[in-house]
Amino acid sequence: MSGIYIHIPFCKQACHYCDFHFSTSLKKKDEMIFSLAKEITLRKNEAKNKVIETIYFGGGTPSRLTINDLRFLIEEVYRNYEVTENPEITLEANPDDLSENYLIELSKIGINRLSIGIQSFFEDDLQMMNRAHNSEESSNCLEIATKYFDNISLDLIYGIPGMSNEKWKQNIEKALSFNIPHISSYALTVESKTALETFIKKGIIKEPNDEVAQEHFYILVETLQEKGFIHYELSNFGKENYFSKNNSSYWLGKNYIGIGPSAHSYNGISRSWNIANNALYIKSIQENKLPLTSEKLTKEDSYNEYIMTGLRTIWGVSLERIESEFGTDFLNYLNKQSQRFINDGLLEIENNILKTTKKGKFLCDGIASDLFLVNLE
Repeated sequence: MSGIYIHIPFCKQACHYCDFHFSTSLKKKDEMIFSLAKEITLRKNEAKNKVIETIYFGGGTPSRLTINDLRFLIEEVYRNYEVTENPEITLEANPDDLSENYLIELSKIGINRLSIGIQSFFEDDLQMMNRAHNSEESSNCLEIATKYFDNISLDLIYGIPGMSNEKWKQNIEKALSFNIPHISSYALTVESKTALETFIKKGIIKEPNDEVAQEHFYILVETLQEKGFIHYELSNFGKENYFSKNNSSYWLGKNYIGIGPSAHSYNGISRSWNIANNALYIKSIQENKLPLTSEKLTKEDSYNEYIMTGLRTIWGVSLERIESEFGTDFLNYLNKQSQRFINDGLLEIENNILKTTKKGKFLCDGIASDLFLVNLE
């Protein structure tokens, strides 16, 4: 067993680029906390005879919760599941929530890893994204957080319209100045039904440029690798022993339980996801019903997922595993489909592992989709 993900569906305000499930109202917060705790209990049999290695508070903005809320949910996990001796317990947080007292109390209740949504150290970027914090709060929270936490990750967004290469380099250098051991970085993407999409259509904000994003990506990779970071997944860079155990488990295909509205779960055979509606989620849980939809994964689904996750990571796609788990037909198909990418210098095979090259890394999702199959028959 890998871990438990707990979705906290509350945010102070809506970021213009975000399409995750959340509410800006805290009216139902207490009901939600008790419902999350109840779902934790209702699903304990899914982890029978298995050990929980990670607990991850995602969102939304988990740092909107009080210390007592978080302590209560952590205790519920320990009460209902067998938890490893030193689990990784991560809290996603925004800089404006991280006062010194809050950080001290977090460290006392078992939280041992922070994932801080910095996104940019520049005020104009933060305003364009409608972030709740300002650039001063970004720096101040990191100065304080590093006093109490060793295991910290921060998020940065690249490919922002109007962001020059030099400005992007300054963002990276600023992040590095705090000696943070892990950085997650993502290209700004335009999701449907977001404020960002509307602003772009109205011409208020320029559309992100793929070529600029690619330049920023290679600047990021080169800079962080020079500083001793390992580029272990497309969007994630960690110093040795600081990889995210929670996220790595997803990419390595371990089982996990997703608690809360919109949360996803995986048991090796099927996937399930909870309803993305706070009121309906709470109502269902109060009636002792799990508000989830599930689907059994076909052989093709499992193959496609392994291709997608494998190519994103330093672990790559094991050709031996493809043959043993999926069969010779799948292996032959993969070898045939991947050959043109190998010829173009985007993929390579080393020790029977198919991986993206440095040139192909930024394009790995597109490459993976060309290696997918719908039906081998």
